[in-house]
Amino acid sequence: MAEAQVLQGTKIEPGIYEIDPAHSSITAVARHLVFTKVRGTFGDFSGTITIADPIEDSKVQAVIQASTIDTRQPQRDEHLRSGDFLDVEKFPTIEFRTTKIESRSDDRFAVHGDLTIRGVSSPVVIDATFLGPQIDPWGNKRIIFEGKTSITREDFGITWNQALETGGVLVSSKLEIELEVQATPRS
Repeated sequence: MAEAQVLQGTKIEPGIYEIDPAHSSITAVARHLVFTKVRGTFGDFSGTITIADPIEDSKVQAVIQASTIDTRQPQRDEHLRSGDFLDVEKFPTIEFRTTKIESRSDDRFAVHGDLTIRGVSSPVVIDATFLGPQIDPWGNKRIIFEGKTSITREDFGITWNQALETGGVLVSSKLEIELEVQATPRS
């Protein structure tokens, strides 16, 4: 198997790129019992990244199938799919669309957008880093990003919780969202 080949330079070529879900991940991280972190990944999502020149005119859109949340614990996953949390029967998708992109450096960006969960939209800012263009061993061009943001789940109408006898709550209000994204040019 050939090794991946790095493209010269860090400039992102303009064009429309399809997110490759087989080589990307979307993870939500919540505190459980105040101290420990529980991670849930979404197994089914799609989207496009439209790179423009100038980069600030670029756009991102993504759709996540909410029912594909996986915390590696089936009972918890069913609870997360219920009306207490994602309510996937009524709201099968989670969606993101950019409203503005700010360049912070050659490879860092503030990606502003609207995140919609349970039919409620709220603005978020993703701190994104362009890790570079890459050619995979089969000659396919890829662009690679990572990103992070945090949300407050109550902003989306997700209010279920339980108080702990020792203080605090079972599930944190704040969720960290971590993104690893590979995308290929649309054919």
